[in-house]
Amino acid sequence: MTSRFKTSILKSFLLYLPLILLFASVFNEFDFNYLNYQYFSFNFPFILIFYWSLKRIEILGYGYIFIAGMFNDAVLGFPMGISSLTYLIICGFAAYLRNITLRPSLFKDWFYFLFTILVANSINYFLLMLFFSIEINYYEILGNIIFTFLLYYIFAYFFDIYQKIILRNRTWLVVEKILVLKKQIQ
Repeated sequence: MTSRFKTSILKSFLLYLPLILLFASVFNEFDFNYLNYQYFSFNFPFILIFYWSLKRIEILGYGYIFIAGMFNDAVLGFPMGISSLTYLIICGFAAYLRNITLRPSLFKDWFYFLFTILVANSINYFLLMLFFSIEINYYEILGNIIFTFLLYYIFAYFFDIYQKIILRNRTWLVVEKILVLKKQIQ
């Protein structure tokens, strides 16, 4: 393999890493129950979807988010479309915040994320209780919301670093193409 081919594969992998993480997280509904931490769980897809819908929606896309919700329903055994609706509600809140924000702030985004997951989880579990008569453990939901809220700040910090790396690589790719075009013109 040529080194150019290897770097293009690496760049493509890095570009689609959030999408890969989204599908990996919905296929692998991970909890820490095997470590005997009964109420320690967090919703990583919520963090991914909110952050990338807020910062760069073209990385995930609404269609992929909807499909990820369908896969999540199949893995969890929920009625089809419940998680997709929840994910798209999160996207809607993030899009609203993106459109009204003049100066982004991680701290403000963090608290808006708390409001968003409270509304999304309320709608999700209201539908599950009302129409599908699914029993709900409120302590587990509360723990999930708290840990998802707390871990958003940490993941957002790492996603910011990742985003700077990706944008820098894409900028260098554009600069390389411009230099090649200049050489061809001369």
